[in-house]
Amino acid sequence: MPDYGHELRFGSFVTPTADRPQHVADLALLSEDEGLDLVTVQDHPYQGRLLDAWTVLTWAAARTTAIHVAANVTNLPLRPPAVLARSVAALDLLSGGRAALGLGTGAFWDAIAAMGGPRRTPAQAVSALDEALDVIRGVWAGDDPGPLRVDGAHYRIDGMPRGPSPAHDVPVWLGAFKPRMQRVIGRKGDGWLPSLPRLGPGDLARGNRVIDEAAVQAGRDPRVAVTRLLNVTPGDKAEDLARLAADDGVSVFIVATDDPSELRRFARETAPEIRERVAESRAGKGDGRGVAPGGGSPAQARSDDGGSLSEPRARDGVPVPGDTSGRVVAFGGEPVPARLAARAGWRRRAGSAGSPGSAG
Repeated sequence: MPDYGHELRFGSFVTPTADRPQHVADLALLSEDEGLDLVTVQDHPYQGRLLDAWTVLTWAAARTTAIHVAANVTNLPLRPPAVLARSVAALDLLSGGRAALGLGTGAFWDAIAAMGGPRRTPAQAVSALDEALDVIRGVWAGDDPGPLRVDGAHYRIDGMPRGPSPAHDVPVWLGAFKPRMQRVIGRKGDGWLPSLPRLGPGDLARGNRVIDEAAVQAGRDPRVAVTRLLNVTPGDKAEDLARLAADDGVSVFIVATDDPSELRRFARETAPEIRERVAESRAGKGDGRGVAPGGGSPAQARSDDGGSLSEPRARDGVPVPGDTSGRVVAFGGEPVPARLAARAGWRRRAGSAGSPGSAG
């Protein structure tokens, strides 16, 4: 399958473990300080060892300034879509347009049912997600004066007031591995978010074909409408991931790790090498898209909020990835950005000095 020419972006995928809550927050800060574009967390509400994903995302968005946040992926059976839509819109408004919605059908049905959620067959789960997209987008259509009505088999909305609208056009990325869900992505989704360890040879190419065909049938341009994202591991080589960008159109790579040294290595070494290799591939293809200086294509002007998200940049005086100046404290044996150290210091001061408003 082709390189769709989308902007390359990079993110982290962390585990919101309840026994190390501050570690989760620090990984979100570290992700931003290392120049990543996105921080994501698991959403398994039925697991008592995990923090609630949406509380974590809200906390992470409040403690950062530029990085986008998303669940990877939201457990739909335990998140009523009308309430979920308002939660996402609220987070997007409060964060200045930095929320994304990763969404999945759910899979662990015994655990979901034990928590009071529905037990669905695979076909019912996909149908419910299809309906949920109508509910979510209907809630976000805050400018529509009419009440929202959705008469579905799984979700029935009968005259609900719409709104609030999010601060930006929140992308909805769907976790999917089979054609039925992939067709929903083509018709209604903004992105495909599978995990590389669960994919077999040729699965990306086959999934892209299903998504693209469904998008065309729905009157959408799959090269523009659907971003291809991928959860990867710290052990995946940049050369192999760059090939997935060039051959299968993946443009967002999200590394699953709770180790700060692995996260830092991905941001400083793997991501830049992927970017360089993809730029060379795009320049060599000469396929009419053109290549901007530094390896960008015209499609890079498009991001989910209309801006550029992937260029390494200093934030609030923090060095860009690779610059180790100002890194002064230890974090699991690894150096940490000065701003993160300052925030850790603020937490200590806040416990004894009172007002957080006095810091910085």
